[in-house]
Amino acid sequence: MTDKVRSIPRPLVRTNQWVIVISAVLTLVFGEGWFLIVPLLAGISGIVFKYNPVMNIAKLFLKKKPEDYIQEDWEQQQFNQKLSVFCLGAGFISFLLGWNTVGYVFTIMVTIAAFVAILGFCIGCFIHYQWKMYKYKNTIKS
Repeated sequence: MTDKVRSIPRPLVRTNQWVIVISAVLTLVFGEGWFLIVPLLAGISGIVFKYNPVMNIAKLFLKKKPEDYIQEDWEQQQFNQKLSVFCLGAGFISFLLGWNTVGYVFTIMVTIAAFVAILGFCIGCFIHYQWKMYKYKNTIKS
């Protein structure tokens, strides 16, 4: 019996992270929330339709077969994508409503999280792990 684990090649995950960082930095530099729309819509599409256009375009540029790259856990990436979509969406909506301070806060949070992930520490993974441990400990108590 084999259970196939869903995964995503790391270069596709990194590309998605870079799109988030670049869009967020452009938003911070120009004070224009519309730069967030590309990673926001790509993230929503990834969550709802399991199709992230940023990753699918990046897949065209892979030099090796996708399975030949270091793989990232699909479930973990979905969790991370939900966190980033929340921050991107909150930032975007805040800028639309003229709540620029709130927009900057959410944009800075997603920028830091994505950039730190590129550097090698996944804040979303840490949160996901802590959440799983919390749920596990609660099941043991009951």
